[in-house]
Amino acid sequence: MKFACLIVALCVPPALAQAPAAQAQMKSVAIRSNPVSLLTGGPVAFVYVSNNPNNSSTNEINAYAASADGRLTPVTGSPFADDVTSIAVNGKYLFGSTRDGIYVSTIRIEPDGSLQWRGWTDIVQFNPDDCGASGPLFLDRTSSSLYDTEFRSDCSNNSYQSFSTDQTGALHNLGATSGDAWLSLPATFIGNNVYAYSAVCLSNTFWEINGYKRSSTNGALSAINISAPTPAAKTGDFWCPSQTAADPTDHVAITLQAVDQNFNPDGPAQLATYTADSSGNLSTTSTLQNMPQTAVGVVNDIRMAPLGAFLAVAGTSGLQVFHFNGSNPITPDTGLLTSDPIDHAFWDNDHHLYAISQNAGKLYVFTVTSLGATQAPGSPYTISHPQNIAVQPETPAL
Repeated sequence: MKFACLIVALCVPPALAQAPAAQAQMKSVAIRSNPVSLLTGGPVAFVYVSNNPNNSSTNEINAYAASADGRLTPVTGSPFADDVTSIAVNGKYLFGSTRDGIYVSTIRIEPDGSLQWRGWTDIVQFNPDDCGASGPLFLDRTSSSLYDTEFRSDCSNNSYQSFSTDQTGALHNLGATSGDAWLSLPATFIGNNVYAYSAVCLSNTFWEINGYKRSSTNGALSAINISAPTPAAKTGDFWCPSQTAADPTDHVAITLQAVDQNFNPDGPAQLATYTADSSGNLSTTSTLQNMPQTAVGVVNDIRMAPLGAFLAVAGTSGLQVFHFNGSNPITPDTGLLTSDPIDHAFWDNDHHLYAISQNAGKLYVFTVTSLGATQAPGSPYTISHPQNIAVQPETPAL
């Protein structure tokens, strides 16, 4: 589904209204290099953060082991000299888009969480005229297929490039989705692992909610035409959707920003919930009145907890958690957990929420329950210019 405003304009959204004051933050501390073996009971997850060290022209990956209380300890050998930005993990390998946008690296995850580089795949070679640059990476729910958000893949439009993976971590090209000049964010898969969705709002002027279908034969993604109506907006406004996150069944959370006829944000972003049918179409019972408002400013990322009970929302004014209730309205769980701008968030399977702030140079860890969220011991941790985060759970979802 696509929408274009009748008036041609390009505007930069002004900062949204300031949210209530954040809860008191703990003092930022640098992580001391303790061996993983000191973690009582073993790690519940390994946490990987691509980052750019101060005064360095290349990136690296910091690796941490997370204990049951959310405390982080560096993995032996961390940081690892892998010059990547966007990263994704499938249990055995970490995949990373190289900073030059040409390659996707395959990096083996050892049993202790350490990383061993295994090779790379030239992504650009699969595009016409060697155009394109590798962007955000994401996996299907089984982690057997890797997808790259490829920018200018046909020299002018963006697409999702599909790859199968084998036991050696090698990537095998399955082709790209049709070109879309607006496509910029990863897609999210619902529980059946067949349908995936992404959204975009371009300069508060153009918007679309897109649907994709995963091949049952090889896992390749293809774009499909879907119905995905937005709720009725305030008179004179329209909705700009931008972020998507799916639960383990058939529901998708989508952020909706109200925009007035001058293409300016009209109030804070709100959260809608959609239900997918057997053909991939989305329907919603969300309304202007029952969609909760966010306090995070411009939304940078949303992330669904593994069991679908919580939704983390990251933005320019901080981080917030909501209860996700399937097709029923989303409801608040916490206020702002920090006032630092948050760029990306990720969950493990033990109720821990991890979040990075590029601007503040911090990595946050929170324990989230139905009673709210508490900051884990040692959080936030100091890390130089964090770029992206991926978490490899070591325990089943609780």
